[in-house]
Amino acid sequence: MSAVHISPFAGSWYPEGASELASLLEDLFERSRRRTPFLFANGLGFVVPHAGPAYSGTVAAAAYRAIGQQSPERIVLLAFPHHGGLKGVAAPDVTAIATPLGEAAIEAGFGGFPAVAERRVCDHSLEIQLPFLQKAAPQARVTPLYVGRMDAAERAAAAGALAALWRPGVVFVASSDFTHYGRNFGFTPFSPERAAAGALRDLDFECIEAAATLDSARFLAALDESGATVCGSGPIALLLDVMRRLDGGMYQATLDYQTSGELTGDFHHSVSYAALGYFPRAAFDLDAADRAALLGSAADTLRSLRETHEPRVFPALHGSAALLARRGAFVSLHQGGELLGCLGNCAGHATLAEDVADLTRAAALDDPRFRPAASVAGPIDIEISVLTPFRRIWDAAQCAAGKHGLLLRLGSRSGLLLPQVAAERGWTADEFLQAVARKATLGPRAWRDPKARLYVFEAQVFS
Repeated sequence: MSAVHISPFAGSWYPEGASELASLLEDLFERSRRRTPFLFANGLGFVVPHAGPAYSGTVAAAAYRAIGQQSPERIVLLAFPHHGGLKGVAAPDVTAIATPLGEAAIEAGFGGFPAVAERRVCDHSLEIQLPFLQKAAPQARVTPLYVGRMDAAERAAAAGALAALWRPGVVFVASSDFTHYGRNFGFTPFSPERAAAGALRDLDFECIEAAATLDSARFLAALDESGATVCGSGPIALLLDVMRRLDGGMYQATLDYQTSGELTGDFHHSVSYAALGYFPRAAFDLDAADRAALLGSAADTLRSLRETHEPRVFPALHGSAALLARRGAFVSLHQGGELLGCLGNCAGHATLAEDVADLTRAAALDDPRFRPAASVAGPIDIEISVLTPFRRIWDAAQCAAGKHGLLLRLGSRSGLLLPQVAAERGWTADEFLQAVARKATLGPRAWRDPKARLYVFEAQVFS
């Protein structure tokens, strides 16, 4: 085994001086903190971009901040050689990789994968991640694995080997940029003007949505269908298979997203960057103090509205950074067993602290199904539902009535039902599916339409 490999990317992709590199990383992490002040805890896996830090570093920092707050013992880094030529999964034959920040010790042998000569695989998809890891998780042992060509059976075997070695303190990271757009990449499915207007984002989020299924076959099929030039599809596909084996009920969160076109102002040539995290269900729950802060905000908003008849809102002023996240939420108003209003959104329009106050106002005034709840005499109960991210499903059997909420989209119509609706009414999964179709003003079996999109989610409900 070779001794220490000196990364060739210092001095070209990032500064070769330690102080300059440390300063750059601190700047990127600070930019990330401003963009995403709150990050979920206890992620089992992440997708991280690997362009030059000046381009993708702010997005990458979101994933590494999340990793750093977990203080992991081991990082299993799934990379790939851009030049191809590798079959299966292999570990570079080195004991350490040196960056300007020092030597990153490499722990080989994880999963029993064969060694490969470093000169065959040396690639920025792996080595661009090391300075970030040295800053965010300097105590972690790094196990780099290069992912080459594999069929489904080979990928499943590799995922099984990795999943079997997981224990608390192990985090998996897949290195990949998303769509490479422009003539230089041979990919121009739409004009630069459309790319700037959002077509590129729409394409990327189709791929991100497919990754959220934790189904590598669905993810790879989505890439084939769209033609999206996601360079690290192999590492992502392997990561998804590992995640599904560890916790098939986990949810993917998009931590940050940006394109080089946004940074340079030139969409003739643009690469997309996404930081994705895979978290167990419990990671999305608010603690008691944050729940109390949101309920107090909603109560103050409703009380002021009923007393003054002015649509003033009172965002939660106390609570943790979790209330600064943008998340889907619903506010329901009840009196006894009667629903007086219920409005929400699938993804936060503002911070959770602001959204819950605004949704309380809207539920009391603007729900078209009911007379304004603000005009109803007597005590009103407030129920808040804070949603997990959404996960698309293709098989309706993946919906567990009473546990999952449902979102159905078909054409311009959509319908959403919260998890507690099925639980309160004792519906079967089939009855729940029919009800969400009716909510979307569609036929009772509309969810079977090949063009329909069905999503599950969960919610933390408190009142």
